[in-house]
Amino acid sequence: MDAIQPALAVLFVLGLLGGTLYWLRTKGLAQFSGKGFAALGNRAGKQMQTLERLPLTPQHSLHLVNVRGRTLLVAVSPGGCTVVDGIPLPASPENIVGHR
Repeated sequence: MDAIQPALAVLFVLGLLGGTLYWLRTKGLAQFSGKGFAALGNRAGKQMQTLERLPLTPQHSLHLVNVRGRTLLVAVSPGGCTVVDGIPLPASPENIVGHR
């Protein structure tokens, strides 16, 4: 008899979670794909790539980033990030950091 109350509490919480997810889906606030967690590892949809990183100090660095075919130079500091300039450099596989 003592095991029934915790089991009912777990079922109640799972029911609330399921109801909340259903309500969020009907309002359009939550979307689920039929692919499940396999879509998380899909890299075909990447629209941003790090081409190069140049550390200047432990807290300052420059990043060369490609976003949708446009290459940007971004300065990073403790105060934030600043786009220094857009560079007309085509993104090719040999420009990407870690690609050999």
